[in-house]
Amino acid sequence: MTRSDDRAETGPVDRAKTYRAIALRVMPLLVVCYIVSFIDRTNIGIAQEGLQRDLGFGPAVYGLGVTVFFVGFILFEVPSNALMARIGARRTLVRIMLSWGVVTVGTMFVQDELTFYLARFLLGVAEAGFFPGALFYLSRWFPSARRTRMTAIFFIGVPVSGVLGSLVSGGIMHVFGGVAGLADWQWLFLIEGIPPILLALLVAFWLVDEPEQARWLTPAQKATVRADLDDDQHRKGGEGGGAVHVGIRTALRDPKVWILGICACGAYTLANAVSFWTPRIIADAGVGDVLDLGLFSAIPPLIGIVVMLVVGRHSDRTLERRWHAAGSWIVAVAAMLALSFSHGSVVVVVLLLAVLAAAHYSGLTVFYSIPSIYLSDRAAATGIAIVTSMGSFAAAASPSLLGFIQAATGSLALGLQISAGIVVLAILVLLFGVKAGDLKEQPAGSGR
Repeated sequence: MTRSDDRAETGPVDRAKTYRAIALRVMPLLVVCYIVSFIDRTNIGIAQEGLQRDLGFGPAVYGLGVTVFFVGFILFEVPSNALMARIGARRTLVRIMLSWGVVTVGTMFVQDELTFYLARFLLGVAEAGFFPGALFYLSRWFPSARRTRMTAIFFIGVPVSGVLGSLVSGGIMHVFGGVAGLADWQWLFLIEGIPPILLALLVAFWLVDEPEQARWLTPAQKATVRADLDDDQHRKGGEGGGAVHVGIRTALRDPKVWILGICACGAYTLANAVSFWTPRIIADAGVGDVLDLGLFSAIPPLIGIVVMLVVGRHSDRTLERRWHAAGSWIVAVAAMLALSFSHGSVVVVVLLLAVLAAAHYSGLTVFYSIPSIYLSDRAAATGIAIVTSMGSFAAAASPSLLGFIQAATGSLALGLQISAGIVVLAILVLLFGVKAGDLKEQPAGSGR
């Protein structure tokens, strides 16, 4: 019996209602997990003031610590997602969150540069696979015409983590510093390492891997979702799960993967400028109190949330991806160059950081909807992981570069200008390397 017969027997299905039910079930938990992931990854941006005070860690040590995180992240990104394709997304996400929660708590015992680098490396190993794994998970539930909107919702976790992470981290260090003989940064890692452990248990009981396993969907809804996902694969040239792109070797031979990997280098360079260096840029503008630093650092991502959702929704409505991503990155380049020449004014610096954050979040949301549009089902997990890993090479190099430049020159200006150049390269590769005709989509629910 064909899928069309199945749908005829079970009656018509309201697609909007079905995908809304899926989104309400899946998205809130994934977003919360991503928020916690990013907070635990970037909280050293707030903690660096305490680490410098107590352990003498300067900008170069801090930058290298960020780099070491991405070394572990790169080494275990693809293996983590290759394993996920075998054991399922739910078990993989549980494993990852338990690991990074334990490592985050353990970071409170850092005593010198060596243990600091070790803790950052292990955190990278622990978090490897979460981001592409979550994107792959979305591809198992939403067809491409609906997925960018869901990706935008998922990416809310990045700016929200910037808002909450700055406020919560600054508040923890302000309130708990010195309590029970622990430094403010020790309390930070202790308290912020507990949520991922609790969330891992919730994921284990709340999520399932496939629509067919969802008891909260009717048989008709399950058949409709599966038919929509299969239609996606047929339009991309796959047959029920990917005859074209199969496995790591085939993905590595696909030039489109390499093109997107180069673009990801620009995206991750931009991400690091926003996520890891915003507190330092604001501090250099004259903000010294850790609580004020957290408050000012929360403003750019708060504005970024609104802009990101607008851009993601417009990209879905028009089914246009390349120029939405490239246009956002062009704005980000302009903001980085302006920041490199801005000195002394907190208002101007925070305003430019807000523009930079909004452009970054908008471009990242649209860009990461592209791989799953043309990669077949079986290649999606590995392909997205390879693209992310390539971007992580830039993510690994750029923090050390900026840290050493600031240590040598006393300013981040040159580092921001070099980062802007890398993003310009990504823009050119995206526009000239990815053809509009390669992104085959049709409006959600059309023809059915």
